[in-house]
Amino acid sequence: MKIRKVGIKDINKLREIGKLTFAETFSSDNSEENMNEYLENGFSTEKLKAELTDKNAEFYFAELDEKVIGYLKVNVGESQTEIKAKNALEIERIYVLKEFHGKKVGQILYDKALELAQEKDVENVWLGVWEENPRAIRFYEKNGFVLFEKHVFKLGNDEQTDIMMKLEMNKKKPAANTV
Repeated sequence: MKIRKVGIKDINKLREIGKLTFAETFSSDNSEENMNEYLENGFSTEKLKAELTDKNAEFYFAELDEKVIGYLKVNVGESQTEIKAKNALEIERIYVLKEFHGKKVGQILYDKALELAQEKDVENVWLGVWEENPRAIRFYEKNGFVLFEKHVFKLGNDEQTDIMMKLEMNKKKPAANTV
C-alpha cells in the first residue's frame, strides 16, 4: 500500500472514493434523501476543485495495486472548518472502503496526518466525529484524543451532533546547554 498526495488531476477519483466511502459509512443510519443531498453537494466537482486548490488543505490517497482504497483530508489555518486554535491541524476526513476496515488503512492515514502535523509544527490536532459512530470514537480515543466540545453537523435537513476531539502534540524541548 502506498500513500500519495492528491492533485487536481485526481478530482474524479477523489469524488468517487469520497461519495462511496461516505455512503458506505453513513447510509444505513440516514434517509436516502438526506444522503443524496449531502453526496451531491459535499462531493460536487466545484467544491472538490476549490478544496484541491486551497493552499491550506491537503488530500492523500491510500492505494493498493493502483486502486484507491481510502483517503485523508487535513486543513490548517483559515481552511479549518472551525477555528478552535490558532496553531492547529484539522483532520477533516479519514475514510476507508468497508472491505478494507480492520486492515490498518485508517491507522496509516492517521499516521500520515500526524506526520503532517509535526512537519507543520502545530500545537494540536483536532477533528469532529459523529456521536453515533462508536468505532471511530474508539479509534481516536485509542490514539490519545480527548473530547473538548460538540457541534452540529447538517446532513441534508438532519441536524446531527459531532463530538469534537483533540490531541495535544508533544513538543520536544531542546536539550539544556551544559557548557
